[in-house]
This record gives sequence, C-alpha cells and structure tokens, in this order.
Amino acid sequence: MNIPLLDLRRQYQDIREEILKAIAEVCESQRFILGPNVERLEKEIATYCNSRYAVGVSSGTDALLITFMCEGIGKDDLVITSPYTFFATVGSIIRVGANPIFVDIDPNSYNIDPYLIELKIKEINNGPNRGKIKAIVPIHLFGQCAEMDHIMDIAKRYGLIVIEDAAQALGAEYRSKEGEIQKAGSIGDYGCFSFFPSKNLGGFGDGGIVITNDQERYELLKILRVHGAKPKYFHKFVGGNFRLDEIQASILLVKLRYLDTWIDKRIKNASIYRELIEKEGLEEFIDTPHENSHRHTYNQFIIRLKDPNKRDPLRKFLSENGVGTEIYYPIPIHLQDCLSYLNYKEDDFPVSLRASKSTLALPIYPELRPEEIEYIVSLINRFFKS
Repeated sequence: MNIPLLDLRRQYQDIREEILKAIAEVCESQRFILGPNVERLEKEIATYCNSRYAVGVSSGTDALLITFMCEGIGKDDLVITSPYTFFATVGSIIRVGANPIFVDIDPNSYNIDPYLIELKIKEINNGPNRGKIKAIVPIHLFGQCAEMDHIMDIAKRYGLIVIEDAAQALGAEYRSKEGEIQKAGSIGDYGCFSFFPSKNLGGFGDGGIVITNDQERYELLKILRVHGAKPKYFHKFVGGNFRLDEIQASILLVKLRYLDTWIDKRIKNASIYRELIEKEGLEEFIDTPHENSHRHTYNQFIIRLKDPNKRDPLRKFLSENGVGTEIYYPIPIHLQDCLSYLNYKEDDFPVSLRASKSTLALPIYPELRPEEIEYIVSLINRFFKS
C-alpha cells in the first residue's frame, strides 16, 4: 500500500464540483480582496466558534502577528509560551520586538503546563524584569485545548492578555470547571487560526483568521490588516498587508460545511488506531494520544515511542513500506540557531526535549480507510515483534 501522511486529493474529489463552482463565481465577480466571501466566512467562523467577531487574515502566522500589534506588544516586552510548537508562534513574538519566555509542556497533552506558567511569572516578577510580561500564548497543539481554566485564572490575577494559538485546533472543545463547553479560540482575548492546506479546515494556499469577543479589538484588527488605514489612505496606525483573499474564503466556505463530519471521522480513525494498538499489545512500546479536553480534533495523531532510539528506525521502516509520517517537532524552539542569543540550554525544558526525540505522527485524515489503519498498525507490530 501507499499511504501518505496526508492525501488532500481524496478530499478534493468528494467536493470538486462545489469548489470549482465557488472559484468560478469569484472569477466572474472579479472581486478578489476583502469581498462578500470574506465577510461571510468571518461571520460563519465567529458563529462556529461561539465568538462575537472574526477577522480574516493572510495566514495563521499573520493572525498571531496582528494580535500582538493590536495589543501594542513590542520592544522589551515578555510573552510566555511553549518551546514545543511550530516556529510561527515564537517568530511572531520576536518580529514585534518582544522576547519569548518559554515554559515546558505537560507530558501527556504536549500543551503548555499552567503550573509552570505561574512559577515563571513569580520568578520574573521577583527580578529586574518585573511588570514586563504582557501576554500568555497557549498553543492548542495537535488539535487539543490547553488547560484554559488555569491559564485564564493566572492571566486574570496578573493582568495578562491571553492569545490562543489555535492554528491546529479549529473545532476543538474544552469543558470548563463549571461544565461549560467552550470552543478553542473563544476563551482568551484572541483566538488565532490557520487555514494552511494541511489543517482540518485548509484552503488552497495560505490564510488565517482571528476571533475576539471585544468590539474595540475587532475594529482595530480590521484597520491593522489594511496597513492601519481608516479611511483609505489615512493612517493613524502602522499595520500590514494581512488581507484574506476572496478565492480562499470561497473555498473555505465550501469546506466549512463538512468540517464537523471530517473531525468526527478523524476521531473515529483515532479510536481505530487505539483499538488495534491495544489488540496487538503495542502499549509496551508506544503511547497513544491522551484526550484531556472535551473534543480533540486530531489535526495530528501522535504516538510516543517509549524507547526514543526506536523512533527514527520505525519511521524509516514505515517509509520503506509505503507509509508517510512526520516528526512534530524535531528541534524545540529554544534550541533553534536563530534564538541562540536567548542562552537557553538543551535540558532547560526536558519534557519538550523528550517529545522532540520520541514522537511520530501517523496518517489520520478523514478519508483514511480502516484497512489502511490496519496495515499501518500491522507494520508497527512487525517492526517491534519480528
């Protein structure tokens, strides 16, 4: 069998006519920038996420960047986040002149550990940088929400902004301590999403969106995405070119109708993996994802090898037998060359380091067939037991 990590062609074949019709309508209208499709997508995403407002932007990275600009976060400010994430999270902090302050992750969810957040805040506030922390950026990694009750409580007590990096988690849900079901991105001051093609809701190129419940922030976000102009050619702010294209919005509107069905299929595929891994007795060798939040959307299905030395050989074996995999992420952010000036050491964040050396993503896309999952698990079984 040949099973890629992600096969978008299967998804496209199912909705091809709807997609082509939507694109053709945009071409006929000749409205390509911030037109009716963007406005409609913003309204539908806001409703879907139980949020008051949404602002379509040019990428998930720019979704993060524009929120920092909106809050005036800049030179010498400090932003707390995780070192176990895609680079865009930290790159956006640095681009506005702020400094990332890393906190290690929870070993089960791979999301930022809220208990360590508070320890880090107390440590910084007892030193020369007291009062410089401006925001917390929890990342809902792989499609599962961070522990938002605890994070929001910390933010409230210390007067910090919360920007949810929900790039991988559109549709994920979190059950609060009061029992309320909350959508990823709607809990903090901002929620930032990516429409990169590999996401559960992916476009035909780059795109993103920011959600918020605050009207003043919403109005400023709209100004900042068009170079800070309101009205046109009159600039009270320095913004950027962060606009979402009409063609991307038209495609996303089609796909949004299928999103919950696709997520349900991902959840079902994750369940099949678990059942087969348990049936084959593979828990001796690998851990499957923990579900800490109400609804894990499985943007990725991550296994953790109990012997990290087996990770790369297993990946090679799967590749040789036609199965695509990926490593998210092979080098934690604090060890990236461009951040050497921060003077972090390799073992400063041991849980993130271990995750980088022992985890592997398996195919999980909605169109994946049960017999393909059986084949993948049979290969894993053969690798460990033959």
